[in-house]
Amino acid sequence: MITSSRTSVLDLFRLDGKAALITGASRGLGRSMALALAEAGADILAVDLDGLEQVAEEVRSRGVNCSTCTADLSVLTQETAAELISWTRNEFPQPTILVNNAGIIRRGPAVETTKSDWLAVMDVNLTAPFLLSQAFALGVIAAGDAPASIINIASINSYQGGVEVPAYAASKHGLLGLTRALANEWTPQGIRVNAIAPGYMETDFTLAHRENPVRAENMLNRIPANKWGQPEDLAGAAVFLASNAAAYVSGTALTIDGGWLSR
Repeated sequence: MITSSRTSVLDLFRLDGKAALITGASRGLGRSMALALAEAGADILAVDLDGLEQVAEEVRSRGVNCSTCTADLSVLTQETAAELISWTRNEFPQPTILVNNAGIIRRGPAVETTKSDWLAVMDVNLTAPFLLSQAFALGVIAAGDAPASIINIASINSYQGGVEVPAYAASKHGLLGLTRALANEWTPQGIRVNAIAPGYMETDFTLAHRENPVRAENMLNRIPANKWGQPEDLAGAAVFLASNAAAYVSGTALTIDGGWLSR
């Protein structure tokens, strides 16, 4: 009788024995990805400003562990990023997945954008992902924990300018560039770096658009899927990029936009 030792393709997506640090985990896209990674078997380290009790309960109901940490990423430094990564290692022995999801937006014409608004967006959307990725990579390399995966949550505004969101568009362009730059440096050391670029999702970020009937209709008419994306639409991409199914994937971005960018 011939037997095969080939790994099942579905087993490649399993994350048992791994731990994932997710920023902005209490709601929206972050919550959805935390639950998806938990269902795939990963323990979850959830970070946000507040509201973490609910997502922690939901994660644990999926049969894995969850630890939470309240943190303000707008004031993150190299020292506090290192402390946050040290916390993850104290909680779980092998944190090898980092999801840089936390983000903010400031809307308004470019001529009215203040320096403080510009810097606030850059601090959370671009600087914090870099500092956390840096501390995460240093920890993985020092502990010999590779393979590992970093997933940055970019945007379709990583490819276009948007309307009256200059700082947000610039930060998301930068995050895509950072993804590629870090992939070039760290993939040889076993740390894959990729991005997910969501389109217009039904989250707090798009509330202003969805509450404007004319704007909402115009936007939906451009989306071939003819509907707003749901946070759950990122679940499969997050599990894929975190798992061994994506072992040869680094420096790329998966666009999840219902076809928006194809128009």
